[in-house]
Amino acid sequence: MMKKKSVSARKASLVLFLCQMISALDVPLDLSQPPTITQQSPKDYIVDPRENIVIQCEAKGKPPPSFSWTRNGTHFDIDKDAQVTMKPNSGTLVINIMNGGKAEAYEGVYQCTARNERGAAVSNNIVIRPSRSPLWTKEKLEPNHVREGDSLVLHCRPPVGLPPPIIFWMDNAFQRLPQSERVSQGLNGDLYFSNVQPEDTREDYICYARFNHTQTIQQKQPISVKVFSMDSLNDTIAANLSDTDIFGAKPVTERQPVLLTPTGSTSTKVELRGNVLLLECIAAGLPTPVIRWIKEGGELPANRTFFENFKKTLKIIDVSEADSGNYKCIARNRLGSAHHVISVTVKAAPYWITAPRNLVLSPGEDGTLICRANGNPKPDISWLANGVPIAIAPEDPSRKVDGDTIIFSHVQERSSAVYQCNASNEYGYLLANAFVNVLAEPPRILTPANKLYQVIADSPALLDCAYFGSPKPEIEWFKGVKGSILRGNEYVFHDNGTLEIPVAQKDSTGTYTCVARNELGKIQNEVHLEVKDPTMIIKQPEYKVIQRYGQASFECVIKHDSTLLPTIIWLKDNAELPDDERFLVGKDNLTIMNVTDKDDGTYTCIVNTTLDSVSASAVLTVVARPNPPFDLELTGQLERSVELSWIPGDENNSPITNFVIEYEDGLHEPGVWHYQTEVPGTQTTVQLKLSPYVNYSFRVIAVNEIGRSQPSEPSEQYLTKSANPDENPSNVQGIGSEPDNLVITWESLKGFQSNGPGLQYKVSWRQKDVDDEWTSVIVANVSKYIVSGTPTFVPYEIKVQALNDLGYAPEPSEVIGHSGEDLPMVAPGNVQVHVINSTLAKVHWDTVPLKTVRGHLQGYKVYYWKVQSLSRRSRRHVEKKILTFRGNKTFGMLPGLEPYSSYKLNVRVVNGKGEGPASPDKLFKTPEGVPSSPSFLRITNPTLDSLTLEWGSPTHPNGVLTSYILKFQPINNTHELGPLVEIRIPANESSLILKNLNYSTRYKFYFNAQTSVGSGSQITEEAITIMDEGKMAMASRQVDIATQGWFIGLMCAVALLILILLIVCFIRRNKGGKYPVKEKEDAHADPEIQPMKEDDGTFGEYSDAEDHKPLKKGSRTPSDRTVKKEDSDDSLVDYGEGVNGQFNEDGSFIGQYSGKKEKEPAEGNESSEAPSPVNAMNSFV
Repeated sequence: MMKKKSVSARKASLVLFLCQMISALDVPLDLSQPPTITQQSPKDYIVDPRENIVIQCEAKGKPPPSFSWTRNGTHFDIDKDAQVTMKPNSGTLVINIMNGGKAEAYEGVYQCTARNERGAAVSNNIVIRPSRSPLWTKEKLEPNHVREGDSLVLHCRPPVGLPPPIIFWMDNAFQRLPQSERVSQGLNGDLYFSNVQPEDTREDYICYARFNHTQTIQQKQPISVKVFSMDSLNDTIAANLSDTDIFGAKPVTERQPVLLTPTGSTSTKVELRGNVLLLECIAAGLPTPVIRWIKEGGELPANRTFFENFKKTLKIIDVSEADSGNYKCIARNRLGSAHHVISVTVKAAPYWITAPRNLVLSPGEDGTLICRANGNPKPDISWLANGVPIAIAPEDPSRKVDGDTIIFSHVQERSSAVYQCNASNEYGYLLANAFVNVLAEPPRILTPANKLYQVIADSPALLDCAYFGSPKPEIEWFKGVKGSILRGNEYVFHDNGTLEIPVAQKDSTGTYTCVARNELGKIQNEVHLEVKDPTMIIKQPEYKVIQRYGQASFECVIKHDSTLLPTIIWLKDNAELPDDERFLVGKDNLTIMNVTDKDDGTYTCIVNTTLDSVSASAVLTVVARPNPPFDLELTGQLERSVELSWIPGDENNSPITNFVIEYEDGLHEPGVWHYQTEVPGTQTTVQLKLSPYVNYSFRVIAVNEIGRSQPSEPSEQYLTKSANPDENPSNVQGIGSEPDNLVITWESLKGFQSNGPGLQYKVSWRQKDVDDEWTSVIVANVSKYIVSGTPTFVPYEIKVQALNDLGYAPEPSEVIGHSGEDLPMVAPGNVQVHVINSTLAKVHWDTVPLKTVRGHLQGYKVYYWKVQSLSRRSRRHVEKKILTFRGNKTFGMLPGLEPYSSYKLNVRVVNGKGEGPASPDKLFKTPEGVPSSPSFLRITNPTLDSLTLEWGSPTHPNGVLTSYILKFQPINNTHELGPLVEIRIPANESSLILKNLNYSTRYKFYFNAQTSVGSGSQITEEAITIMDEGKMAMASRQVDIATQGWFIGLMCAVALLILILLIVCFIRRNKGGKYPVKEKEDAHADPEIQPMKEDDGTFGEYSDAEDHKPLKKGSRTPSDRTVKKEDSDDSLVDYGEGVNGQFNEDGSFIGQYSGKKEKEPAEGNESSEAPSPVNAMNSFV
């Protein structure tokens, strides 16, 4: 939310306008004028008798006025009283009390007169009274003996003081006595008890009277109150009377309301207009009555009505005649009601309708003084001239009195005077001075010249032109130096000369001229107006919900007029930010670190300039886990239930969603809390189901969106009575651990489930489907019982019943168990194997008779193992594999077998005890399969036209190898594959020499083995035949030359020349010229030409991206750098800027610069020529 205020807002402009209207009527002090009273003491002036009395009377006038005083209607000669002095140039009296004077001697009615040659002004009648704070008269106070339930009034009756004292009741320890609907203080200071209770008994009810004017407190003697209850009253009577008399004593009885104050059914009240109306009703009764107020035939004023003293006092502020009427108070309790009607009449002391105002006239002008007042009753109006009743004042032919108006016609300078208007009725009076000043003065402009006004756009602008003149000047406004007179609806011209622009815009900026003229002259004044852009908050603080100890940040980004200097103030709840280092105020933000609950509230960003103010607010809500509930109470205790109630803790701004109730069993598990139930967050009571023989304590945890509160304090303990168990053990099972026993197990009851002391279990069993009686045994609080001597694996009916010292639980349900298992007796028969393929077989068997299983049939296990491989005839360590087939199955699949192998298997039946005997071993064989890939393939001894291939036999032949298949094909320099050649090789071979191959050619080989079933997976390799021997010799010779010192020197010289040439070319290029190499580069640009290295000035080596590709697996020949057939055999490696040249055999450079460069193949090519000695040059460079 954002608010905007402006200094030039409507309300402010109205106030300013009224102030200027008043100042416009003021006569400049350098001109003659009658006196004007500017300051005086209040009409009713209560003074401290211990201090000097100062009676104020200040006035202005030209010439300066002289002062005189009257006391009680007669002249007060201050020169004859040494205790009285008058301040210099003032009419203020100082009566010296502190040096021996007595304030009582100066009580009376004082009036001040200020006089000069043009008239006399008088002050109000000032009534001087010294304040009084008398002591309480001594009195003997008898103790108050009151019966319980009766009403009581303790009277204060304070001494009459001036002003009246403030009354309050305290005890001996100076602590205020607590008040309530039952006990309260009345407006007269008395203490009222609607009904007394035993706790009201005390001996120090003390009434205090505080006299604020003298800062003194007077104390009444303590009052004693003794309340007799009916029990104590019966005890007292019993000591003196017979039993019959005691029998007749009455208990405390309830009573319907009776009003203690005011008495009777009606009363009247007169209050003056503008005062505070206080009406009071206090009632007795038991139970304590409740008070209600109504106005007969009307409504209580909504915004001015307040209830005090527990609604026993009705307060209406700023009463008016409309508040007159009948007000009824009604006191009610459950036995009845009482009421009282107060008839209120609102009277009014005189108040102004139109007060007379100073009148400035020029000779020959007309004017009027108007004095109008109202009141109840209507006030009388009387006029005085210079302090003298107008009827006996000197005659003035220009003056005529007409009731509340004096009419002046053709005044002259002698008509100047001060007139007093007095409006009075029985409740007070009003006195006003107004002068008539006859002057002839040319216009004056009182507003300073060239005054600068600054306002905000779209707000009013008020340009002052305060003036004076007699006759009253006419005012005109102009804009600019040669502007025309301002007129129209866009301007408002006030009587005090002010020009108002209701909605100032940016184009309203400029110079404005005010011209004042009358018949005696003319004057003008210039003022200046600047209209500024409004200040705005363009990014306001936003509502924040922050968890406790988090961080909150509010933004306040502003936009303002560049000529205004804004200041930003942050407030919290309309007050200054706390003095806390956690509050960090930035340029356009406020950050609160580690927020706590006290940081909750409204944060306001206020931006102030000299002309306007804007603000924006946002609320910070600090949330946290709720506080723990408290005041846990148990009610309605029954054997199996109790009601728990609690009071929620502070929810910390996040509503409580639910309450979790936990319990502790102090009898069985002290210190361990268990979940009981949970209820919605709106619920604060719950009916809890209980178990017998549990010592319960409860606690409550509140939950909101933030989390769980700390647990409440535990409730009181509640021990429930013992009872028979309600339930039997659960999870009863019968499983034998040995072939000749039955182990009966169950889950024991928890402590609170026992329902009483002496928890035991009755364990019963009998063999199923056999006509046997139940065998039973009672065991202690355990969870297992073993029955011995049972047949192997027979079913039993089992039941376990709980019991305690009070009796048995309900009859338990029966479960079926089995005595112990033994290993199976026979093996599966008729085992058959069906081989499906070289890796998969299916095995079949017949089921065994169930009676031979001697336990729970869990399934069958197939053990199988490889005996030998038929292809190698070599034995190895036998590793048996096991497959388990669950349930009563008769077949299973054996996957993952090795081809062309011999296997054995057997089958066994499985129960809970273990495995039975194995069936006879069954032998089966798997057929041949395809072989794995050869174990390796190596290519050695490359020549110009041949390669030697060597290989290893497959790791897994999976049968009898019949042959090897070799396929190969050439790869050209563009990585295209040539025709594929296939060769079949006998299975007993392990190497092969391939002849008639192309020299310097890359070949790709594919190699795999075969059985009668088919071909296995293949292995691939690549290799290259070598280059022509003549070329290799040439390269060898060049390498040898490159190692000579003279050759190295020559190459350095060549490199230096190339560097110089490149520098020259670089300079020419910067000048915009071209050179042949550049032209060639432009014509044959190759993006892969690598530039010269910038760090050391050397030339970078050419590197084809294809050079970095790794060789295919198995290649033993490194990548060579051959050139295409059409290129020179002796070409150097390409340099960075495209240098291409040749060397003779002696190393002389015979090449030329060229920008052309051919991309080298990465793998090799089909050229029949040997490569040039490029590598040697590369290593050199």
